[in-house]
Amino acid sequence: MMKVALIGASGQGGSRLLAELTRRGHQVTAIARNPEKITAGPAVTAKKGDVFDKAGLVQLLRGHDAVVSAVHFTASDPKLLIEAVKEAGVRRYFVVGGAGSLEVAPGVKLVDTPQFHAAYKAEAIKGGEFLDLLREEKALEWTFLSPSAVIGPGERTGRFRLGKDQLLTTDKGSSISWEDYAIAAVDELETPAHIRERFTVGY
Repeated sequence: MMKVALIGASGQGGSRLLAELTRRGHQVTAIARNPEKITAGPAVTAKKGDVFDKAGLVQLLRGHDAVVSAVHFTASDPKLLIEAVKEAGVRRYFVVGGAGSLEVAPGVKLVDTPQFHAAYKAEAIKGGEFLDLLREEKALEWTFLSPSAVIGPGERTGRFRLGKDQLLTTDKGSSISWEDYAIAAVDELETPAHIRERFTVGY
């Protein structure tokens, strides 16, 4: 059983991660701007937190085995988040990544392709910057898990593929459900196989 601090616990990804963590018997401090949206329980402590309040975050993160960040890149400061985790004395840091920085051909990122939707571009670029920052980080045991190009609510099947820096695709496109993303994420927390690495998950 791990004690996990989950930042952004009420969002699309965060809520699925919360469900998967508690399903497997972990204790979670669920941090959100609106903690009333989180269903507290024996294994869940809902806490109000602001991603731009470093001192407040440090207090919330202390004493945990791992920190999971499931917040929008354009609505947070990666540098501040990394510093808060370090100052809290937590070594294991897991980041819900984006697909934009995955390669679709040697040296070509998904975000730089003509078909990449303009509405998601700013978020994707910020996600790539977060990954670059992490790659310079030696003090933390970080992991950045990029989903496939399309991620949304779906089925928890437990059947998916893992990759590294290349976008996973099939003849039906590139997709993963939030539910299966959460399985891959908690698998990594329980049995680390990608310390200081990015990996990806898809069908």
